[in-house]
Amino acid sequence: MNDGLIPRRYAKALLKFAGENNQQERCYELMTTLSQSFADNADLSTAIANPYLDNAAKAKLLMTASGAKAADKCFVDFLKLLENNRRIDAVREIALAYLSLYRKANNIKLVEITTAAPLGKDEMDRLRKLVSDHIDGAKAEFIEKVDPDLIGGFVITIDSERLDASLQNELKQLRLKLLRK
Repeated sequence: MNDGLIPRRYAKALLKFAGENNQQERCYELMTTLSQSFADNADLSTAIANPYLDNAAKAKLLMTASGAKAADKCFVDFLKLLENNRRIDAVREIALAYLSLYRKANNIKLVEITTAAPLGKDEMDRLRKLVSDHIDGAKAEFIEKVDPDLIGGFVITIDSERLDASLQNELKQLRLKLLRK
C-alpha cells in the first residue's frame, strides 16, 4: 500500500466534495486545526492508531481536535466515509494532503519565518512585505517561529525554497571555507 497515494485520493475527494458544497474554506480551517492538533499532541496519533478504540470514538475525538461542529456537514460526512472504509487511521496524512491541494488550487504559499528572537511588529511587517513582493501576487500563509539556535538573523522558507540569513549559517559557511584551505 502506498501511504501517499491513498491519503491524496481521499484529500482530492474531500476537496471536490467541499467545493460542490461551498465549504472548501471551512474544511481548510478544520484540517489546519486538525493537523496542528496532531503536531501539538503526540497522544492524538496514539489514540487514532489504537486498535481497541472503535472508529466512532475516533471520529468524536477528531471532531474535537479539529474544532468541528455538527453543522460542518462536509467534514462530518467525510469522517463517516473514513469510518465506513476503515481509513480513519490515515486522517493525519489526509489532512496534510488536503492542505497541500487546497493551497495549490488557491495559489497560497506556505511561508515559515524563523528568527533567533521574537521580532517587533515593524520588523516582522518588513519581512512579510519582502516575502509578499517575492511571491508575485500569490497569497501567503505565514508561520512565525523562534529558534535561539540561529544566534541571530532569520530563515525564511517558502514552500520548498529557503533563504537562510542566520548567524548560525554564516558561521557554518565560514567554518567550511576554513576547512577547505
